[in-house]
Amino acid sequence: MEVQEKKGSGLPANARFHAGFWDKDPESTGARKAYLKIIIMGGLMVCVAIWCVLTIYWGALWRTFSLIHGIHGCVVDFDGGDVGSTVSQYIGAISAPDQLTWEVHPASMYPNGPSDFAEAIVQEKCWVGISINPGATANLALATTESDATYDGSLAITAYTNEARNENAYSFLILPNVRGPLETVVAQYAQTYAKTLATRQNLATIFSQAPSIVTAPIYFTIDNLRPFDIAVAAAVDFVGLIYLLILSFFISGQHFNARLISGIQHRLKLRSILILRIVAPICTYFFVSLMYSVLSLAYLVPFDRTFGKAGFFIYWMMSFCAMTALGLALEVMITVLTPRFVPFFLILWIISNVSVSFYPIDALPGVFRYGYAGPFYNVSRTVRTILFNTKNDVALNFGVQLAWVGLSLITLPLVQFLIRRREVAAWEKEQEAKRSA
Repeated sequence: MEVQEKKGSGLPANARFHAGFWDKDPESTGARKAYLKIIIMGGLMVCVAIWCVLTIYWGALWRTFSLIHGIHGCVVDFDGGDVGSTVSQYIGAISAPDQLTWEVHPASMYPNGPSDFAEAIVQEKCWVGISINPGATANLALATTESDATYDGSLAITAYTNEARNENAYSFLILPNVRGPLETVVAQYAQTYAKTLATRQNLATIFSQAPSIVTAPIYFTIDNLRPFDIAVAAAVDFVGLIYLLILSFFISGQHFNARLISGIQHRLKLRSILILRIVAPICTYFFVSLMYSVLSLAYLVPFDRTFGKAGFFIYWMMSFCAMTALGLALEVMITVLTPRFVPFFLILWIISNVSVSFYPIDALPGVFRYGYAGPFYNVSRTVRTILFNTKNDVALNFGVQLAWVGLSLITLPLVQFLIRRREVAAWEKEQEAKRSA
């Protein structure tokens, strides 16, 4: 059937689907102005978000290598001899913004020797520890006297590390700043010790039977106490958290649309709508977080390393609590900002959490100390404990998530009350206008 045209206009009677973008008729001009206003203002808001929100992440990274001094290491002289004093004095004297900050601890702090020191690293008393092992000087002296070919200088010093605490810091910040100073001090000691060997009568024997005593009288071994040895863990303790937040955002949008389309938003009294807005999302988070957690189980993430079979349940409950903490905050903001503008809060919510989860907060500018109370950071801490048996702060991590939930349970009723009061006032005004007409 052909579309009938308006008389003399040359246009279809139905004004849809006929105009060009730059047409001059009043309807097209009005629509074009409204469209351009929306996209220009939207583009400007995105530009503002870049400078106000994305700068948080850039700011977290741009000075990391000049803030390495925020990461502390410990040195302990269990030797008590020449090797111990030489190494501990050299490492302890290091002081620069782009170097680790080293603290020299007395051996008496660790009654059981290096084993206690290693446990202190696991318990995060410091990020890395250097132990000058018991008998380092005596063993070198004995090997020199006997021209011992079996002498292993690398047993003199042990550097204890904890990669699973933060694998990014381990690779880029900690390991290079442990190897560098140790390589320097053992090379210097080798030069000094070579001079003392020059006067020994058995020098020729040492050269022929145990040349390592001359070339490397002392060296070091790096003992990675908690290796980050599960590749897929990166999806569980960092990148996956972004997806967890995005899923929470989807759920908030779905629940908002369900209330709006069904009309239930304006049918329920305040108490009922509050219960619905709190209980319905939490029930959804419960089952969605289970699916999210089972995904990691399907890829054979070993949740039983630290807590046995309870490990998966703890991970699921942490994911559920984190999703509730993240999602209820979105429930509040979708009411305040409306669905049109809540994506800007989503960007802020993601960036503020991600910024404190990549590198250690100790190596970030002071303003990022808020990260200790961040949902992402605390999920990551729990995951590392479950998978790698790092320091157990699981109870604290759950407490932080529940604190965020509690904050939302306070703010959501307040915001909903204010919005409902405004809606009721608008409805009463509309009814009054109808009666007056």
